[in-house]
Amino acid sequence: MALKASELKVGDTYSECLVEDLKRTQIVQYAGASGDYNPLHSDEVFTTQVAKYPSVFAHGMLSMGMTGRMLTNYVGDGRLTKFGVRFTSQVWPGDTLNSTATVESVGDGLVDLKVETTNQDGVVVVSGYGQARVD
Repeated sequence: MALKASELKVGDTYSECLVEDLKRTQIVQYAGASGDYNPLHSDEVFTTQVAKYPSVFAHGMLSMGMTGRMLTNYVGDGRLTKFGVRFTSQVWPGDTLNSTATVESVGDGLVDLKVETTNQDGVVVVSGYGQARVD
């Protein structure tokens, strides 16, 4: 069912859980799907001993992709016209991610959305915007 402009108002929100307890396997599967084999995402020894991070971490684009899925779940397939994000914190194995879209404006058949994805501690890991066609 498509969003109706007449049913939306500034401040409306839509939220969903993107992933509970992100697994290393999911991160490695994303590496394979994307072709991004940077060892920071899969090689614990390299990441901790050479790069000095506490652990491997998820690709930013994995977090963006999951956030984008939340948006299309809300606005519908083929309706998203703009989507951009900023990566604000790393996503670690074991994280649970929740995402929220907030209506910022509605008009001329378009809805502008503020997007925010947070981890289980409430830390923002992705912030951004989206725009979609509405009926």
